[in-house]
Amino acid sequence: MAKEQISIFDMFKIGIGPSSSHTLGPWRAAQRFVETLEKRDLLNHIKEVKILLYGSLAKTGVGHGTDIAVLLGLSGDDPVTFDVSDVVPKVERIKANKKMSIGGKKDIDFSYQDDLLFLYDQSLPFHPNAVTFQAFLDNETAVSETYYSIGGGFVVQENDTESVLSEIDLPFPIDTAQELMVSCMRTGLKISELVLENECSWRPEQETKEGVLKIFQTIKECIYKGCHTEGVLPGGLHVERRASKLNKRMLKGRSYSDFDSWVEAIRAGGKDFGYILDCVSCFALAVNEENASFGRVVTAPTNGAAGVIPAVLQYYIVFHDCYKEDKIIQFIATASEIGSIFKKGATISAAMGGCQAEIGVSSAMAAGALTECLGGSQRQVLMAAEIAMEHHLGLTCDPIGGLVQIPCIERNTMGAIKAITAAQLALQSNPDKAKVSLDAVVSTMWDTAQDMNVKYKETADGGLAIKVPLSLPEC
Repeated sequence: MAKEQISIFDMFKIGIGPSSSHTLGPWRAAQRFVETLEKRDLLNHIKEVKILLYGSLAKTGVGHGTDIAVLLGLSGDDPVTFDVSDVVPKVERIKANKKMSIGGKKDIDFSYQDDLLFLYDQSLPFHPNAVTFQAFLDNETAVSETYYSIGGGFVVQENDTESVLSEIDLPFPIDTAQELMVSCMRTGLKISELVLENECSWRPEQETKEGVLKIFQTIKECIYKGCHTEGVLPGGLHVERRASKLNKRMLKGRSYSDFDSWVEAIRAGGKDFGYILDCVSCFALAVNEENASFGRVVTAPTNGAAGVIPAVLQYYIVFHDCYKEDKIIQFIATASEIGSIFKKGATISAAMGGCQAEIGVSSAMAAGALTECLGGSQRQVLMAAEIAMEHHLGLTCDPIGGLVQIPCIERNTMGAIKAITAAQLALQSNPDKAKVSLDAVVSTMWDTAQDMNVKYKETADGGLAIKVPLSLPEC
């Protein structure tokens, strides 16, 4: 059986918030459906389209922007390039005009109320995040496809592994932390070096490095914008943005017109423990406030947990004076390998595993990456990842109002701080004496996910989600 092959660019995808599983995934599914219609030369024969959202996509779909994502995806828009300022306005135009252009080419009548169905009480067995697209044609036949958004922007159909498998031979086919360790010991390569060797099977090394730096550029822009944008987050919870105020306090009201001078100013603030904590929290808040506002973010490995890795990477850049391309590539490459081990051995979908699968995994990724960049051994890297996840086990996903805001945004700050702590512990420890392996904690996380009640798996049916009275329809 072929091994699952996951690239850096599978774990880190550029997209639009607020959710990789509920926004980016359904958006990609809609694009795939349009591609299917185009390949079969059916686009011009469409009379009507219906969209059926099941399970978690139905229950928290409005709060997570699933409705927006599928409409833009069917309209031929791409989340990497689409103007984020036009996300909500374009969907409002579709609603008001009751018209949609499929693939940007075929205009049809479309009713948001009648043609987009939220099946709150129905769930498909393959995965909780399911969406079915139905196209009714002018010859009275129909085409129907069902897609599953399995976390981190990955989309599959049942018995279809197209998005995560490649027909190539990797020099280091790895499914587990133990296999990773064996390959590192046999070759003497760092984890990041081994990852880049595998990436060369898909594309030239320079192309990979340029792609990683493009990912970092998006992260930079997201952090900077989030730290300099005030206001209230959309969705009805009236959550006020905090990153910009925290940033102003950190810099004593001074402003800087570009990222580089801003980084220098933060670095000049010193290394007081409280100041560092404020900075890390600010970085994480900034990303996830952007995410909650339909901003452009990078899955890391998901949108809901998109602030952890950027916050820890920014901490490394600022407080370890490592604003260097090679160190940034090293950080992101190492993080991607840790994330892929969790995806292969458990899940990165909150709808499958609760928030441990998102914040927990992102914290483990960040901890491992920081450890390697600070000079830790391969065993210390894996130890750091294990420590970070061990202290997220059982974390539930209970978004208030079905929105990726409370408790999601603050959880990114906690995941980032835990990652830094885990890295420090690992660097000061002998990993040969560790009692719990990374593979053991991955397995435990998956067992915990399977035991977890469904109401704690991104359904907004339990936990904090039912403790705050709201009038939102998905609650």
